[in-house]
Amino acid sequence: MTAEAERTTGALRGRRRALVWALIVAASLLALVSILTTWVHRQMLDEQSWKDASADLIADPQVRQAVSVYVVDQLYASVDVPAALAQRLPPDLKPLAASAAGALRQPATKAVDRLLDAPRVQQLFINASSLAQQKLVNVLENKTGHGISTGNGVVTLDLSELVSEVGAQLGVPASALAKIPPDTGVITVMRSDQLSAAQAGVKAVRVLSTALLAFVLMLYALAIYLARGERRETIRNIGCAFVLVGLAVLVVRRLAGSYLVDALASPTGKPAGKQTWLIGTEILAQIGWAAILYGVIALAGAILAGPTRAATAVRRGMAPVLNERPGLAWTAVGCPFLLLILWGPTHALRVAWGIALLGALIAAGVVALRRETRREFPVPPIGASAPRRYDDVDTPTRSDGVRVA
Repeated sequence: MTAEAERTTGALRGRRRALVWALIVAASLLALVSILTTWVHRQMLDEQSWKDASADLIADPQVRQAVSVYVVDQLYASVDVPAALAQRLPPDLKPLAASAAGALRQPATKAVDRLLDAPRVQQLFINASSLAQQKLVNVLENKTGHGISTGNGVVTLDLSELVSEVGAQLGVPASALAKIPPDTGVITVMRSDQLSAAQAGVKAVRVLSTALLAFVLMLYALAIYLARGERRETIRNIGCAFVLVGLAVLVVRRLAGSYLVDALASPTGKPAGKQTWLIGTEILAQIGWAAILYGVIALAGAILAGPTRAATAVRRGMAPVLNERPGLAWTAVGCPFLLLILWGPTHALRVAWGIALLGALIAAGVVALRRETRREFPVPPIGASAPRRYDDVDTPTRSDGVRVA
């Protein structure tokens, strides 16, 4: 090859390498957006995920304490508690009703906290939260139902039933509870001036949560295809990118949570606000850890296929099983994979597409590893007098024929 041809070939390789890196960077940035849209889709728009999060919220002691304070405040604001107590006190003690009502506020909050620990009362909170989520989805998808129309565009979390239940448990007369205003314990989630932007956002989330993921995987696959001669290094780089994306998601979750809690919660409400954020973003954390897991698997595969002495020694030790007993090799890989599916630590390992994707990647890795070991350490024909290459520790060869010193 002439010098001019070598320079041309080097320039082409340089441009191809730059294109591969551009694809990896673009895919990684889009992966971040895809993860965020997937989290919104699964957390905000999925009814079962919302119910699960609501159950975790009301079961959390700090959140339950905050709800107790809110419910008691609403009860005291809506019911003349001193008058209700005066009805139950003897005539000579009626003047003490106002003082007793003030003194009972803190014990009432603790009583409500204990009351909220009961499954039946917790279910009231879960039902109210689930109904609010259904109303929210109806509005965002421009539907009607559950007593709400998209014309007014107001979504509320109605805890009035919970307030009435708590009042009854605390001994407030039924006549006083009947006079509670209908908007007591009603929290506005979204108003009409936020409707159009929210509806557009939901439409985008529904499209992007699926389309972006497919596009990201396509970009990574294209990068591997174009990296002829450097595909192992490209897979290693993609594995690093997965790990970095997962870590970025976890960092964003923590930083955004700290900012939102500091900005929106009162000093006394920060512990409950922090727990609410952690519970509400648990799915986001699962996706982040899943990205790290997949990245580590890709990194491990790329390193195992590398030319280093350690990797070559490992492949040499695995060669007899991979080359001569493939059934045992597939069993050794398949059993941990099935146990991982049974464990299901992430959402991707609990749905068909996630299981199929991870299974296909692992299977492709095993096939590639078997091909590599058969090239490096070929099995001699039956009856051949030549020693097996498995013990040839001095001159192992890579798949491209280069001997490793």
